[in-house]
Amino acid sequence: MKNFRTIELSPVPLYTQVKENLRERILDGTYLAHAKLPAESELSTVFGVSRITVRQALSDLQKEGVIFKIPGKGTFVAKPKAFQQLTQLEGFGEAMGRMGYEIYNQVTSHKTVAASPHVAQQLQVAVGSDVTEIKRIRHLNREPVSLEVTYLAQDIGERLRREDLATRDIFLILENDYAIPLGRADLQVDAMLADDSLAHALRVEQGSAVLRIERLTHRADGSPLDFEYLYFRGDAFQYRLQINRRP
Repeated sequence: MKNFRTIELSPVPLYTQVKENLRERILDGTYLAHAKLPAESELSTVFGVSRITVRQALSDLQKEGVIFKIPGKGTFVAKPKAFQQLTQLEGFGEAMGRMGYEIYNQVTSHKTVAASPHVAQQLQVAVGSDVTEIKRIRHLNREPVSLEVTYLAQDIGERLRREDLATRDIFLILENDYAIPLGRADLQVDAMLADDSLAHALRVEQGSAVLRIERLTHRADGSPLDFEYLYFRGDAFQYRLQINRRP
């Protein structure tokens, strides 16, 4: 490894310089996913800093999910997270397919249920009225990444029984096959811990971090069409967005 001497007089803390240099080496492919990083003592020599500085840099990278430690074995590069840009309304398959991922949806249930008060409010139907509930586990490169629970008006939900929901996005079916133009979506994002059922679906440990999203999609005329709960593995997926300050 080529030596990198941090600049003592830089206003940037030494551990931050080490952290960002390691991050660059991970991003440029010097260290691939699951590769073992050099020991703290070696990194200390390489960067010309103390082991305490290296340890702090590694600790920050671990908190960010860039690396992970296995007791007794060392520090390793974490698998990069898949991500979706929140710049336009599009389905999961649309976004991930464009990035070259292999996508598969495991449909675990497709049934008629009574609308809960919250679902009824979102879809603007009576509480207890019949709606369609569709549950799908979304896979990227054969690894489960999210569980989607979708609610739609029953007439649309029944039509969707005839569709190939294992390989197609519901958004594309609604627009291209049913000629229902989509308008906007309202999202609420929070975090939660996976219960036993969710952990089993996503193949993670119970209590693992999960990104939870409520998404209400409207038709172009503004009427509600599709309400969803989206549960993403915290270690495998992230949403990204760019915001600009008003001039």
